[in-house]
Amino acid sequence: MIMIQQVKEGYVKSELHKGVATIEFFHPQSNSLPGAMLDTLAKEIHAAGNDEDTQVILIRSEGERTFCAGASFDELVAIKNDKQGQQFFSGFAHVINAIRIAPKFVIGRIHGKCVGGGVGIAAACDYAIAVEGADVKLSELAVGIGPFVIGPAVERKVGTSVFSQLAIDATMWRNADWARRKGLYAELHPDLESMDESIHRLCETLAHFSPEAMLEMKKVLWKGTEHWDHLLIERAAISGRLVLTSFAKNAIEKFKKK
Repeated sequence: MIMIQQVKEGYVKSELHKGVATIEFFHPQSNSLPGAMLDTLAKEIHAAGNDEDTQVILIRSEGERTFCAGASFDELVAIKNDKQGQQFFSGFAHVINAIRIAPKFVIGRIHGKCVGGGVGIAAACDYAIAVEGADVKLSELAVGIGPFVIGPAVERKVGTSVFSQLAIDATMWRNADWARRKGLYAELHPDLESMDESIHRLCETLAHFSPEAMLEMKKVLWKGTEHWDHLLIERAAISGRLVLTSFAKNAIEKFKKK
């Protein structure tokens, strides 16, 4: 069964096949994520995690160039107060926490560039498989905010030193091989065919593993993150406040015009 939910020009689509729940998102603006799509994406991950027929979850996006461009700039410029700001950035918190608490392994198909929140989603996946060209950048500091919400997920995967490199040099792209060597990607493939073959093999293999064993393994891998339900919302408040500054509003408008 395929479930498609249209959300603000884009969609979130879910399909279950032989134990593999594939959750796909799309937005015409380089797969950026407005608040409604973040909310739907988190709900679909929760639903798949709680489905007894689901053995493994695969997250992917549509298109050929960009996996995810992060936050929707249209919604960022529309934020009027702290409450709205925290609510928007909490969307990324809910997606990351949905991946974290899902009692199934979450595999990420990273077919293109990742910016900001897209890097956070890739980092939150239990196992990310990428293709050449899936370069990464944390651009938040350049627009007057910072990778506060996604920071814990990125830092957990690559370490504090590498996270600080990405967060501080916010205008520099790191190539996909750099991301693989730093631990963000588990695998890197030369083309889409090779990547998809590996994803298919891994998902099919995991679909036949013991659900109880995989659940216990996931608990071990995410040990020490139990406080993220509160931490990421607190971080969302920081971003929500900073996005209201004149620096951020001017910077975001300039980025929109590029």
